[in-house]
Amino acid sequence: MPKKFYITTAIDYVNGPPHIGHAFEKVQADVLARYHRALGDDVFFLAGTDEHGVKNARAAAVAGIEVSDFVAKNTARFQELIKAFNISNDYFIRTTDKKVHWPGVFAMWKALEKSGDIYRKKYKGLYCVGHEAFITKKDLKDGKCELHKKEPEVIEEENYFFRLSKYTKVIQGKIESGEVRVVGEAAQNEILHLLREGLDDISFSRPSKDLKWGIPVPDDPSQTVYVWCDALVNYISAIGYGSSDVLKFKKYWPADIQVIGKDILRFHAAIWPAMLLSAELPLPKILFVHGFINIGGEKMSKSIGNVIDPFSLIEKYGCDAVRYYLLREIPPTNDGDFTEEKFEERYRADLARGVGNFTARVVNLGARHIENEFFSYESAETKKAIGRAEKDYHQAMENFRFNEALEAIWRLISYGDKFVDSSKLWELPEKDPEKFKSHIAELCAVLANIALLLEPFLPETSAEVARQLGVSVEDKNSWRFRLERGKSLFPMI
Repeated sequence: MPKKFYITTAIDYVNGPPHIGHAFEKVQADVLARYHRALGDDVFFLAGTDEHGVKNARAAAVAGIEVSDFVAKNTARFQELIKAFNISNDYFIRTTDKKVHWPGVFAMWKALEKSGDIYRKKYKGLYCVGHEAFITKKDLKDGKCELHKKEPEVIEEENYFFRLSKYTKVIQGKIESGEVRVVGEAAQNEILHLLREGLDDISFSRPSKDLKWGIPVPDDPSQTVYVWCDALVNYISAIGYGSSDVLKFKKYWPADIQVIGKDILRFHAAIWPAMLLSAELPLPKILFVHGFINIGGEKMSKSIGNVIDPFSLIEKYGCDAVRYYLLREIPPTNDGDFTEEKFEERYRADLARGVGNFTARVVNLGARHIENEFFSYESAETKKAIGRAEKDYHQAMENFRFNEALEAIWRLISYGDKFVDSSKLWELPEKDPEKFKSHIAELCAVLANIALLLEPFLPETSAEVARQLGVSVEDKNSWRFRLERGKSLFPMI
């Protein structure tokens, strides 16, 4: 029976259109989902949008349209992003979905109440609209939120609160023991520092007179569920929590990997585990925390005007080329940098002259001289090179080092190129036809293995290489090649 593998991305906030950072997170999660499908796991991959809260309501008001129309329009753009980047998610959840999501939020609220962890009190505090959260003075720099660079609003109101402080030590112990693994050294250090300082109880609702756009608190319509209590529940509502689909929830929860950005670490590594503990539900196994993409050394900012439109990049260079840059050039758990100059340099060196050129050399030469179907062949040396690449690849993937997994594939491409050069393959059809056929069979085996390893990263490229080889890469033990020349994988720019 296949092992289940449940992976989620953070749900995207739809107060604006998607940028390259949103694509980065989706692509990372997609690689992991595709990799585990290739291993034979029963994968469920979730993405979605976070559509409630103050930011969305205010952005809609500025745009002069109904908030429901505003979020629907922006959500459609995020769904287009997923399609454009060939993301293989199994479900897309919207927090405005009253049939799928809202029952899960109601069920979670009732579970927190049952545990005695919801109480009501008056509160005065600093509210950061960017975070959709109350923050403290220690979160400020020069009187402004350090991340969003804006002064918080002073808000005084009566809300429902969640006893977050009650779970501080339990969560700390689970992270320190590795029961909940935080991938990213800086992220783990940050959350442990926060936990050691101690967590405060947090507001879990807002008066509905101030926030109408959201989910009403069960049995108290005068209050709206605080956006993080609403949003975080998507990871379980999407698989049936709060609905009659109990079997699906039991099958997939807990999440095996939750992919998030470092800016929402506190919510996912403190508030979310505390909610689950209160509701007596298992905790996620791994939080994979990625960094930000800077543009030419500067943080992306609308005011600076350096926000990268991912759709334009794909239109110019193609989906797989953009996926490759994000996974090879941007460190998996640290901040990375994007410039079009660096992008084109990677494109020419690694894609056009790398996998593209090697594929063309093997397939074009082979197809010109061999018409019939032929079997795969691996010499001892080639078998060793493929085995070494596979070992390095799987080790890197298990440790979320996507760039190192790609390096292992490119070492195999380099091996194939050297094989072509050292054997002077282009001279063999006339000099030694039998040796030529043997070498082509061996090089096709190398190329098919490259396509197989590439599939999680560059799915379109993998499929096109397989098509030109005339095989299905998954059927490794029965490869019989029939070569067909095709288009250039990555035309020179």
